[in-house]
Amino acid sequence: MMADLTFILGGASSGKSSYAEGIVAASGRDKVYVATSRVFDAEMRQKVQDHIKDRGDGWITIEEPLDIAKALSSCASEQVVLLDCATMWLTNVMLDELEVDAEIDAFLNALTTAPCPIVVVSNETGLGIVPENALARRFRVAQGRLNARIAAQAETVVFVAAGLPLALKGSLPG
Repeated sequence: MMADLTFILGGASSGKSSYAEGIVAASGRDKVYVATSRVFDAEMRQKVQDHIKDRGDGWITIEEPLDIAKALSSCASEQVVLLDCATMWLTNVMLDELEVDAEIDAFLNALTTAPCPIVVVSNETGLGIVPENALARRFRVAQGRLNARIAAQAETVVFVAAGLPLALKGSLPG
């Protein structure tokens, strides 16, 4: 049986999204992908296209860069959601100069009230050097707080490094 909330985190290009996709695919449920990224340039457009190609067919995609409650409320109990990713969502919140704490509260509430299991992907940003600019430092702190709050709420938390999963809370899915 699948956890109501599974949290997958790791560094950039660590294999966390592929691992999360595998969990969702193995669930046997209808697969929904909530994409939080915004496409600003050719590099990001290519990254999105690569993700779509890697995922393969059989996914319903909801592109929602900010309103996670809206995206999740449109899902059904027989589905499973892969929300990829909380880092891009927080980036959007901060770049739009929204009230970060209120938005995080709404995000976490949406995870709690969703009608189906959710797998959330996020970047662990606290393992690198201290950023040189104030916005990047604020982002790193906010991302750390968001990750900690999602992890506290999740039944299962998995850290992925070099494509290898490590259970931090609960046991490895599957």
